Amino acid sequence: MTDAAVAGTPATDVLAALRARLGPRVDTSPHALDEARADKSGHASAGRPLAVVHAESVADVQITLRLAHETGTPVVTRGAGTGLAGGANAGPGEIALSVRRMDRVLEVRADDLLAVVEPGILNADLDARLAPHGVWWAPDPASRAISTVGGNIATDAGGLLCAKYGVVRDAVLGVDLVLADGELLRLGHRTVKGVTGLDLTSLVIGSEGTLGVVVGATLKLRRLVPGRPRTIAATFADVRTAALAASAVTAAGWQPAIMELLDAASLAAIHDLLGLAAPSPGAAQLTVQTDGPGAAGEAEAIAGVLRDAGGVVRVAADEAESELLLTVRRSMHPAMERLGTTLIEDVSVPRSAMPAMFDEIARIEAAYGLRIPTVCHAGDGNLHPNFVFDGPDVPPVVWDAADDLFRSALRLGGTLTGEHGIGVLKRRWLRDELGDAQWELQRRVKAAFDPTGILNPGKVFAP
Repeated sequence: MTDAAVAGTPATDVLAALRARLGPRVDTSPHALDEARADKSGHASAGRPLAVVHAESVADVQITLRLAHETGTPVVTRGAGTGLAGGANAGPGEIALSVRRMDRVLEVRADDLLAVVEPGILNADLDARLAPHGVWWAPDPASRAISTVGGNIATDAGGLLCAKYGVVRDAVLGVDLVLADGELLRLGHRTVKGVTGLDLTSLVIGSEGTLGVVVGATLKLRRLVPGRPRTIAATFADVRTAALAASAVTAAGWQPAIMELLDAASLAAIHDLLGLAAPSPGAAQLTVQTDGPGAAGEAEAIAGVLRDAGGVVRVAADEAESELLLTVRRSMHPAMERLGTTLIEDVSVPRSAMPAMFDEIARIEAAYGLRIPTVCHAGDGNLHPNFVFDGPDVPPVVWDAADDLFRSALRLGGTLTGEHGIGVLKRRWLRDELGDAQWELQRRVKAAFDPTGILNPGKVFAP
């Protein structure tokens, strides 16, 4: 069921019941409804949702889902709306369930290296709260200042530090999950090890709101360690050479905390945005950061690998220069927005296949007459090609080129998404990667959690 009227409950009655049970937390203002239609991908649903519920507690989430379950009303869970696949966009007849106000840190146990938090807390705010305890949470998406922990969990986000510290699935011990009928489950554990039964926590992470609503998370923390990080900028004549250099760092056995690659178009756009001197035509840049007590020695060794690979290498002299280099990388999205409308994509390939994937991107640019500036988490082979075009709607030629790009990544042994998720924008290719048997199995898993199909309908598993 995907509309309240199908279940015999008119939308007006659903709205009246929501207001009766949740009062002022039910928002039907045009601004709130329009905001709930879209995310940072540029995609928006066909129309406004029925209402936005600003949940402030687990009880608010349970009340909303019980009502939705009783009436067959679809529910789309939202955090900060920073997603890049349309996965949390709410449309006509749907309730947008916002957990952004659920932003408390409930517990910090530095001795056990864990924290218990609500889903609406921002990444940057969480780390600020953890720092006095001498601990931190490793996931570090480029949107860390504006993205929520719950959204990170929904998409199994990664970010700049994932090459060394892993993605969200590696940093979550357990989740509190409200099912479609309002039942609360506490999944996972507080221990370092835990293999009792099936790992439902890992199943929920990356499920994009299709299995339940995450209302709490037990996070695996790391200790802050002494020593100043060392940051390296290495410039190469072209992006393929830079990709080969990144592979050489990994092959040499080094595991920097950050290794980011900007192709020529991205680097030029960012320098223009920040008012920096224009880079050499065609030049690509690797930004590498080491951390921990051995940061200086590792940086020196990695700098040697990059020079041997043809790079012009500079090690940041101080923290200010280091921060500038990271600001360059984190400015990718605003730089792309200045070029036009941007469809930000997300594929991953084996690290050894990065040069070949950049070759494919160059081929696709030429074949379709498009600009596709690309940034890459070079430490783990996760590329973000940006399709730039004019106007609000994605032209057919861009979708044709994206289809070519996705299939190229799959041919190279890669995957459709490394951290953005499937959402709406990639659901048509999901079956191609999974195969028929696994696709059907995953749909049956979804049905076991959500038998009436009210959770985030039309996303991920839709035919």
